[in-house]
Amino acid sequence: MQQSSSPFSLANVRRFIAFRAFFNARFYYPVFTILFLDYGLSIEQFALLNTVWAFTIVLAEVPSGALADLIGRKRLMVTTSWLMIVEMALLSFVPLGNSTLIFSVFFVNRVLSGLAEALASGADEAMAYDTLVAHGDPEDWPRVLDIQMRVQNIAYMLTMTLGAMVYSPDTVNSILHWLGLQITLNQQVTMRFPVYLTLGLGILSLLTTLGMQDPVTSPTDRAMEEGVWQKTVSVTRQTLASGRWILQTPMTLAIILFGMSFDHVLRMLVTMTSQYYRLVELPEASFGLIGSGVALIGLVVPRIAREMVERFQPASNVVWITTLALVSLWGLTRFIPYYGVLPMVLVFVTMMMTSFFTSTYLNRITSSDQRATVLSFKGLAFNAAYGIIGILYAGLIMRLRGGVLETHPLWSHLLVEDEAFRQSMIRFPWYLTALLVVVSLVCYSHFRLADKQVSGKKRRKI
Repeated sequence: MQQSSSPFSLANVRRFIAFRAFFNARFYYPVFTILFLDYGLSIEQFALLNTVWAFTIVLAEVPSGALADLIGRKRLMVTTSWLMIVEMALLSFVPLGNSTLIFSVFFVNRVLSGLAEALASGADEAMAYDTLVAHGDPEDWPRVLDIQMRVQNIAYMLTMTLGAMVYSPDTVNSILHWLGLQITLNQQVTMRFPVYLTLGLGILSLLTTLGMQDPVTSPTDRAMEEGVWQKTVSVTRQTLASGRWILQTPMTLAIILFGMSFDHVLRMLVTMTSQYYRLVELPEASFGLIGSGVALIGLVVPRIAREMVERFQPASNVVWITTLALVSLWGLTRFIPYYGVLPMVLVFVTMMMTSFFTSTYLNRITSSDQRATVLSFKGLAFNAAYGIIGILYAGLIMRLRGGVLETHPLWSHLLVEDEAFRQSMIRFPWYLTALLVVVSLVCYSHFRLADKQVSGKKRRKI
């Protein structure tokens, strides 16, 4: 079998990098929350729709990974791209004015978006990594992740900057008038421009995935020729087998548990950046610039993470991530005016490193025939934890809000909300510390049990 000297000479690897950029760097991200509201939805509906999105991912994550291992990664990747196109087309062309219709369309959009996330999760990585196994060198995977994350961050910079610009009617109208066009557009028109552009990214994703090819280490022809019932049975068996393998392999379990612990806490904080920035007295106009700055830093982080993978053992990198996470979390609790942006940037950096380490270590120790399924278990764990912390945080905010009202009954609603938010941030470093202690004890017990089993087998052989 001919081996490639460079991983980037392989078409699947190049297309994997392109797909990640087209699928993930969406133009509406800088205006995500207010986009829903401008369509006519309420805050409560926005929260409900994102809960639907998260539960869809959790329910579809593992079965989709097993399906990818059995019927081929390419089929799932192409389906993912079609789902992205349909979900964005719904938002592009839904008529305004009927709140029931708009909510129903957004509900379908969130379900399709969750399905697309679940189908892509694991399948894209598995295809690229298996291509390295078949035609290159799996040790090049950190290099691939390095370039992929850097390209994706460049795409983030472009889409966030342009998405925020075309969303604003003032900016759009200024450009139109500068071009000599006597046209004036309102918010209801310009708010769809980021959606239209993201629909274009969906089409580019489809063209990218159509050119992918399942590597020779992918599912067998027998699995391809099975009927619906046989495939269902095979998917179930594959899922159960991969789940057992994760539980019986201490290193795999440790990677998923530690990655999950860091990821869901950091992701929860990232979703609240605008509220935090406001409380550290940053002007709203700077939010987009900060996001682009974080993306720029993201060009360097993968290279640093790659060096850490090559130089340090996994346990050492866990210590590094723990240190960075706790420093950033304690820094957030200080709410330092202006300079408070630094610990939030560190949150983003730590989250990037967590993603890099988890992907690298998990791919190294997982066999090709169950790679997508195992990666989907990882996605399931990460999203389930994110959903749980969201519910816990909502309950915490309600309790803290009640306490602030009792202490300061004359405060305005805004002051009460801000103070409850400040108090909630203090809980994050303690929560992460307690969770890491529990995960460490669980992993330690699994490693000890595995060592005893190995020692017992050796004694029986003697």
